[in-house]
Amino acid sequence: QVQLVESGGGLVQAGGSLRLSCVASGTIFRINYMAWYRQAPGKQRELVAAITSGDRINYADSVKGRFSISRDNAKNTVYLQMNSLKPEDAGVYYCNADIQPQRDPYTFSYWGQGTQVTVSS
Repeated sequence: QVQLVESGGGLVQAGGSLRLSCVASGTIFRINYMAWYRQAPGKQRELVAAITSGDRINYADSVKGRFSISRDNAKNTVYLQMNSLKPEDAGVYYCNADIQPQRDPYTFSYWGQGTQVTVSS
């Protein structure tokens, strides 16, 4: 079993910062890809940022220059540093990871339970 647990969400004023963390635990041989998605009420879930095992990074245009994704492979953890937050950044932030649980080549996509980010104007 693999679990992803997010933390770090909360209420912040516009212009403020938050740092989200997501820890993967369980039977893990390799983590190939880790990403953050968000979903605002009434909207589809969207990719915010992603990082591969080779540290290739991709950001949504709306967060470029404000958000930074990083990972600590030794801790099976991915972070999302969010600066200059705007009200439109609010939503539930989900961690997603593409994980190879065993030495065999099968990989699976896992999701965390989400953490709420609220930005007041």
